[in-house]
Amino acid sequence: MNFSVDGRQAFAYTAAHALDPAKPTVVFAHGAGLDHSWFGLQSRYFGYHGRNALALDFPGHGRSEGPPLAKIQEMADWVMRLLDAAKLGKASVVGHSMGALAALECAARHPQRVERIALLGVAYPMKVSDAFLEAARENRQDAYDMETLWGHAPQVPLGGNPNPGMWMYGDTLARLARLAPGVLYNDLKACHEYAGGEAAAPGLQCPVLFVLGRRDQMTAAKSGLAFAHKVPGAQVVQIAPSGHSLMAESPDAVLDALAAFLA
Repeated sequence: MNFSVDGRQAFAYTAAHALDPAKPTVVFAHGAGLDHSWFGLQSRYFGYHGRNALALDFPGHGRSEGPPLAKIQEMADWVMRLLDAAKLGKASVVGHSMGALAALECAARHPQRVERIALLGVAYPMKVSDAFLEAARENRQDAYDMETLWGHAPQVPLGGNPNPGMWMYGDTLARLARLAPGVLYNDLKACHEYAGGEAAAPGLQCPVLFVLGRRDQMTAAKSGLAFAHKVPGAQVVQIAPSGHSLMAESPDAVLDALAAFLA
């Protein structure tokens, strides 16, 4: 479904359902260089089980017009403007990686509108290596390769995919190939520079869930756990075989965790 936010087209997948202000809403916020389709299974489930599902494309990603937003705080405020455009008041926000930082900021900056947040594949601080940033700044192919290889657990190339017929490396590379120049660098830089987590964590007023992959090579589970300990009352689910791409590597386990948390 297309919306107008700040005078530009913004897209969110709604599981082919009309939005109903009387229903609870779940917003899905993707990670760096990705788009709404990263949450295909999870957003479809909630859209078909009594909720408004809004799997968004941040500006400059997927079907949303650019330019991309340079700061995590800007992304959080943009999510609220998207809700306004959809004529929806409150929502739970599920974020992955960069989107998890945006979800955190949504709850901190707009507590009256955020009912719950689920943070997937998250760590704080979310620092990015100089080599990765430089490759992305120069729009080199090896930046996409780094995101793909480090974004999955080491066993992924060995097979046993829970989604028959899906090639996880190829799927990620295809998404990244659609990006306009500079978008991946913009996203990585926003994550690298985000410094609001320490202030946001202790003051959160809504329930918080962390979903962490124990084999995550980009946002290590130990870093996610350390951050979870700074959030009062946070729930934590660790998925043993999964890397950073939790929704693709362990789709059912992620869906089970979200369904229990948002029930």
